Amino acid sequence: MSFSLFERPLFQVGGHYVTFLGLIAFVGLFAAGLIIARALQSQFVRRFFSRFKIDTNFIAIVTTILSLAALVFFTVSAINAAGIPLGWTAPLPAVSLSLLQIFLLVALLVAVFWISSRTKRFLFNRFLVNSGLDRALQYAIAQIISNVVLVVGVLIVLENTGIHLGALAVFAGAVGVGVGFGLQNIASNFISGLVILAERPITIGDRVEVAGITGQVERIRARSTVIRTNDNISMIVPNTKFIDSPVTNWTYGDPRVRFRVPVGVAYGSDIAKVREALLTAGRENPNTLKDPEPSVFLKKFGDNSIDFELVVWSSEMSARPSRYRSDLNFAIEQKFREAGIELPFPQRDLHIRSGTLKVENVTEPETTKPPESTDVSPDLGSAG
Repeated sequence: MSFSLFERPLFQVGGHYVTFLGLIAFVGLFAAGLIIARALQSQFVRRFFSRFKIDTNFIAIVTTILSLAALVFFTVSAINAAGIPLGWTAPLPAVSLSLLQIFLLVALLVAVFWISSRTKRFLFNRFLVNSGLDRALQYAIAQIISNVVLVVGVLIVLENTGIHLGALAVFAGAVGVGVGFGLQNIASNFISGLVILAERPITIGDRVEVAGITGQVERIRARSTVIRTNDNISMIVPNTKFIDSPVTNWTYGDPRVRFRVPVGVAYGSDIAKVREALLTAGRENPNTLKDPEPSVFLKKFGDNSIDFELVVWSSEMSARPSRYRSDLNFAIEQKFREAGIELPFPQRDLHIRSGTLKVENVTEPETTKPPESTDVSPDLGSAG
């Protein structure tokens, strides 16, 4: 009696009756799918995949796809258990693919992305290491071959899962005009990335300045380039900026860079001592190159100072240029102090054409006597 109660239809969905037992089975399987999907995104599963030396981003993609696949699998199984038949091999409404084909398509696409990533890593870290080519050129070759493997693999997967490229061409022709405007920037950045890898105006490790961003190139990807600034901030720069904008590459061809440090000294200073102090400060810095040697130029006689310029060569532009310039300034100040060279400060001469100038000594204590006054003859007195 009670068993027949559980088998009594509760409601109807699409011409199929759902019983109480079917409803319990649906809830149980759906809950199991949620639990398993969440477990697949846990840290335990991520650590398991990391043992196979898989990239962190790729592990995140795989775990997300697996959790979604588990959720879909248990949801479909729950619908079937509820009494509503949903075939794995039957084409879905408005789609010529079945659930099984969709799962196969997703699995093959994940495999293609993994093969592409492994191909790039294998070529860059093992195959091309002893080729004698420049390291940046090795990276460019590995990146281009990896992109070719990815495109060819995606085309093969689409052909073998029942998605004919001819149908995609018709679809692309129908919506290509509208989508083309939206994908214009993506396509432009992708092509610019290929041009960068081919011409190599920038390479990994170069210190560049583009679009107001200065830093070291860390990665050159298909759509963008990652630049790390001196503040340890990763800036994502579209590849088109390196093609249609002026780019300053401080390490292109030759990492040596000339630094100019302006210095002013007070009038009356010993010029020979100033020159020797500047050269000593430049030579003693460990980051200063011996060839070319440091040099000093007397630039001009300014209003309040004699202006010099210390010129040194260094490779620190690719690492810490601000620190190098600061160390030079500290060393210059110390050498000037040891040699008794005075740093300048603004001075003005005051000339009085006529009248009387009252001069008071503010350092003496105040007395009852009236302050003395000094008569200054026209054009003969000056105060510094």
